Amino acid sequence: MLITIYGIKNCDTMKKARAYLEKKGVEYAFHDYKAAGIEKERLEKWAKKAGWETLLNKAGTTFKKLPDKDKEGLTEAKAIKLMMAQPSMIKRPVLEIGGGKILVGFRPDEYAASLG
Repeated sequence: MLITIYGIKNCDTMKKARAYLEKKGVEYAFHDYKAAGIEKERLEKWAKKAGWETLLNKAGTTFKKLPDKDKEGLTEAKAIKLMMAQPSMIKRPVLEIGGGKILVGFRPDEYAASLG
């Protein structure tokens, strides 16, 4: 089963998720979307599966620092545009599991149920 974890290297939640995977012996690829970027098509696919509201990290400082005009009237298209411009606004981690399943955020019980 091919597993890729997407996020930012120095994020505390990412560190917890990666430590969990390593402790469980789960092999995975890591994609740092702050360093390597993220494709619009991938964000659109995630938004369809998880919902753009789940994917957009409104609690983070990057989103909070946006001008009010950028935060108002959010739509899926506007949210994807913001996340493309500032990948830090993508909730972390996003775990892609072979077969098209994705998990957004880190919850050990959800990881356990999905990874066995």
